[in-house]
Amino acid sequence: MTNIYIKQLELGPMANFTYIVGDPTHKVCAVIDAGWEAEKVMKVAEKDGYKITHVLLTHSHFDHVRAANNIAKSTGAPIFVHKLDAPEVNADDLSTFLNDDIIKVGALNIKAIHTPGHSPGSSCFLVGNALFTGDTLFDGAIGRTDLPGSDPEEMFKSLIKLSKLPDGTIVYPGHDYGNSKTSTIGEQKKINPYMQRP
Repeated sequence: MTNIYIKQLELGPMANFTYIVGDPTHKVCAVIDAGWEAEKVMKVAEKDGYKITHVLLTHSHFDHVRAANNIAKSTGAPIFVHKLDAPEVNADDLSTFLNDDIIKVGALNIKAIHTPGHSPGSSCFLVGNALFTGDTLFDGAIGRTDLPGSDPEEMFKSLIKLSKLPDGTIVYPGHDYGNSKTSTIGEQKKINPYMQRP
C-alpha cells in the first residue's frame, strides 16, 4: 500500500506537528498527535473529504494530547496510546497498543514501534515508508531525556532500532525544531549527532 494521504499541520505555541494520515480509497484517516486546535484539524480532514476514525498518540505529554478528547468526542474515533503511557492520558474512549501492533485505518496498516526514552511508552508509527516519530527523533535532534519517566539509555536503544529502518524511510517529526519539516532515516544517520555510531 503506497498510496497514502498525509497532511502536516503546525499548530500551537510549541511548534507541534499534528498529522492527518489517510487511506485515499476509503477516505478514512487517523489523526496523529492531536495537541492543539481540534476544530482546525477536523476542518482540514473534512475539507479534503476524510472521515476521522482513529486518534493516535506517540506519547502522553500534554502538547501532543490536549486536543485528542475533543476530536474523539466529535468524531467517535477511539484514542490509541502505548500501554505504558495510558495512565497519563485522560480520555473517555482509550485503547492501548504494544510494540509491533498493527492499527488498521481503512486499507492502511499503521505499525506501532515502541521507542521509549522520552517517555516510557513513546512510540513511532510506520505507514509504508512514512515514519511519524513524535518526540523520539527530530531533524538533527531528539526529544528530551531529563523529564519524569525519561531514560537516556532507553532513548539510545530506540535510536538504534530506528537506524535499522531503510535509509529512504521518511521521518515526520513531532515538532518543527530542525532545518527541515521532514527528513529521512538515512539523512539523520549522517547529520544527527544522536544517530552517530562510534
